Amino acid sequence: MKIDILTLFPDSFVPLRESIIGRAVDAGYFELNIINIRDFSTDKHKKCDDTIFGGGDGLLMMPQPLFDCIESVKTDNSHIIYMSPKGTTFTQNKAKELVTHEHLIIICGHYEGIDQRVIDTFVDEEISIGDYVLTGGELPAMVVVDTVARLIPNVLHGENSAKEDSFENNLLEYPQYTRPADFRGLKVPEILLSGNHGEIAKWRAEQSKQITAARRPDLLKEKKE
Repeated sequence: MKIDILTLFPDSFVPLRESIIGRAVDAGYFELNIINIRDFSTDKHKKCDDTIFGGGDGLLMMPQPLFDCIESVKTDNSHIIYMSPKGTTFTQNKAKELVTHEHLIIICGHYEGIDQRVIDTFVDEEISIGDYVLTGGELPAMVVVDTVARLIPNVLHGENSAKEDSFENNLLEYPQYTRPADFRGLKVPEILLSGNHGEIAKWRAEQSKQITAARRPDLLKEKKE
C-alpha cells in the first residue's frame, strides 16, 4: 500500500516517523510520502493562498498548486481524500475500507480550506475526524494514516492484535494487565492467571459488553440492528 500526504507543512508529520508506524515504513510494509504543496506553486514567492471571492475573512488555498501537486502523484488506482469538517465521520469501519485501496492520497487543507474546484475535480471523499474545526488537515491526516496503517499485515505485533481492538464487533475493548500480578496491593483478576483460555475468553467478552453498555450503549444498539 502507498499513502501520499499533500500538505503545506511537511514538518508536522514527524510523529509518523516514530514508533510502530515509523518502523513499519522502514520495514517496507507500506510506503508513506509527505509532499509539500508549496513546491508546486508557480508564484515566485511560492504563494499558495488568496482572498475569497464574494468576501469573507481568511484565506483559501488556490487551485493551481493543488492541481499540479495532485497530478504529480495521481494514478488510475488512487483514492483521493480531503480532510474536512464537512466530511463523513471517520470510523474503524471506514479505516477497514480504506486499507483495501492500493494508493491513498490525503489532501490537507489549511486556512479556510481549499478551492472547491479541486474537490470537484479530484476528491473521491471528504472525511472528518469529529464535530469540531482545526487549523488544518495535518492532525486529521495523521489520525487516518495511523488508524489505517495498523490494519496492514505485519504492522502490529501479533496477527490478532487489531482484531481485538475497541469497535471490533461494535464492542469496546476489555481491561488488560501485565506484570507484576500484585502491584501496591492492586491485583490482577485471578481468572487471567488461571491459564484457562476458555474462561479467560468468556471473562473478556463479558467485560467488553459491560464497558460498552456503560460508555457507548449506541454501539450495542447498532449491533442488534
